[in-house]
Amino acid sequence: MRVLGIETSCDETGVAIYDSEAGLLAHALHSQVDLHAEYGGVVPELASRDHVQKTLPLIREVMDRAGCQVEDVNGIAYTAGPGLLGALLVGAGVGRNLAYAWNVPAVAVHHMEGHLLAPLLEPNPPVFPFVALLVSGGHTQLVAVQGIGRYELLGQSLDDAAGEAFDKTAKLLGLGYPGGPALSRLAEQGDPHRFKFPRPMTDRPGLDFSFSGLKTFALTTMNTIGDGVQDKADVACAFEIAVVETLVIKCRRALQQTGMHTLLIAGGVSANRRLRERLDAMAIEEKSSVHYPRLEFCTDNGAMIAFAGCQRLLAGEQHALAFGARARWPMESLHAIG
Repeated sequence: MRVLGIETSCDETGVAIYDSEAGLLAHALHSQVDLHAEYGGVVPELASRDHVQKTLPLIREVMDRAGCQVEDVNGIAYTAGPGLLGALLVGAGVGRNLAYAWNVPAVAVHHMEGHLLAPLLEPNPPVFPFVALLVSGGHTQLVAVQGIGRYELLGQSLDDAAGEAFDKTAKLLGLGYPGGPALSRLAEQGDPHRFKFPRPMTDRPGLDFSFSGLKTFALTTMNTIGDGVQDKADVACAFEIAVVETLVIKCRRALQQTGMHTLLIAGGVSANRRLRERLDAMAIEEKSSVHYPRLEFCTDNGAMIAFAGCQRLLAGEQHALAFGARARWPMESLHAIG
């Protein structure tokens, strides 16, 4: 089966074509970073308008790259949530109408399931069951995964997600947008021993997270020191180490509690170099394996939507002409397949 995937949940337009036998044939991504940079964050209306302008040209580009004609496409997958409603409706509208015009089935894909399954696109994919750490945008979740659609939420952020905490702390440091990658680059220059930030919620049982306090701790620390580049780098370094160590502690705990020996990490924060190094070390200590998507598939992309949609279409799932979008959508509500 050959599936066209469309991702428009936030500030990136992603399109891809995935073949169930040949694998990923082509993909393309348009980022809106420059569009939103002057506002210091995503402006939903501007995001929606840009998706309107970019989605169809990207579809044409990807189909040309894949050498596909309309008759070669067997199904269409589009992100239906969670995300920005206006942005989601662009991709859902385009995807569902193309499916109708081309007389092929369409399926609505859960954005976080797309991220969760992205590492399965790699040459040596993980085998079910495994524990997944999803750190994407406004989500930080630990999930026990028995199969596609068979998800048990183990823990999640009770306030700011890790990615949100990175962005907000970066803004406090005057790093602009997008803040997370900028903070990580600055942290490379920091002294890891100057400050010690707390590891929130690691001194109690459970697998939930809380990162909003780290942002406040960073602000308080900044108010007691200078405003030089090195001062900011030291704060950025301490903040990043605290977030990374908290995630690693919880992942270790999740593996131990579930008895599983495979960890998967996906989402934008999974590109963080320090996090990958610490998780690799932890996995060796726990005699476990850890899997990541390639860097280009850590952020939002069409490949993960095409892949996830293909699995559901192969299982016979498809959606009617009526389409919609969901700002919130619990992943545990998805139907299990296979």
